[in-house]
Amino acid sequence: MDPFHQQTNTPKEFIYLKEDSIQAQEELNEPIIDLIGDINSVSMLVKTACLNHGFFQVINHGVDSQLINMAHAHVNHFFKLPLEVKLKVQKQHGSLWGYSSAHAERFTSRLPWKETLSFNFHENCGSNKGGIVVDFFESSLGKEFEQMGLVFERYCKEMKRVGLTIMEILGISLGLEKCYYKEFFKDTSSIMRCNFYPTCQDPNLVFGTPPHCDFNSFTILHQDQVGGLEVFVDNKWKSIQPRHDALVINIGDTFTALSNGIYKSCLHRAIVKRQVERISLAFFLCPKEDKVIVPPQHLLVSNSRIYPDFT
Repeated sequence: MDPFHQQTNTPKEFIYLKEDSIQAQEELNEPIIDLIGDINSVSMLVKTACLNHGFFQVINHGVDSQLINMAHAHVNHFFKLPLEVKLKVQKQHGSLWGYSSAHAERFTSRLPWKETLSFNFHENCGSNKGGIVVDFFESSLGKEFEQMGLVFERYCKEMKRVGLTIMEILGISLGLEKCYYKEFFKDTSSIMRCNFYPTCQDPNLVFGTPPHCDFNSFTILHQDQVGGLEVFVDNKWKSIQPRHDALVINIGDTFTALSNGIYKSCLHRAIVKRQVERISLAFFLCPKEDKVIVPPQHLLVSNSRIYPDFT
């Protein structure tokens, strides 16, 4: 049964303590980074953000607004499909890929008020005609979803391109060679997650996404104009206002290790609305699975090693 519809009361599996879900009363003053601006000035702005909370937005990123609009349209179409169609690609226990309704395959309480569709992105993988994303949509949902796969294949490639540009900026901001992190992430095994947050009659009792830090290197998020992303800074929750022309960037735990703890991943969450649905597209930039996460020697000169090696 679909938990988000035909309910007279919010199911208890979704309810959090009311004091935990008090919504933000002020905005985060995160920098808006112009990617065609002076690289040294840009890197200083990024450094300040990453030392404080790890969130910033980027503009002039070169991603075609029409591609972003198409991706949002396909996401909206997918989540409006009948449940039996979405369940064709249902996420299996232990798997990262597929459709999930409230992560119910993983948890039984404090469920997030959302549906997700997640899939893997490797470049140069997949069939001759399409890449790994096209293969995912066609094999799980059928030939009629080829166009959706093609749009997201292209979207993921653009997100990786932007991600490598940001890796250059992060390297400079930490006093490293421009290409240090870019080379490290040239081969990636990234994750694309499409989030759909239905309306909720009791939005103060639930979370779209509960408070968490991202495990990956960093996340590139495009959110629609509804808003709902909040960040925990200075012991309070602050909102990040959506900009259609911008991508929201936040540092994840893996990059915290790669910076030897200098740049921190930050607690954040998503709230839901009573009268309007929300969509967000999250691209989690990750190194290949066999890459050993170790900070550059330059960052260990005056600081002891904080994290052990891991893949």
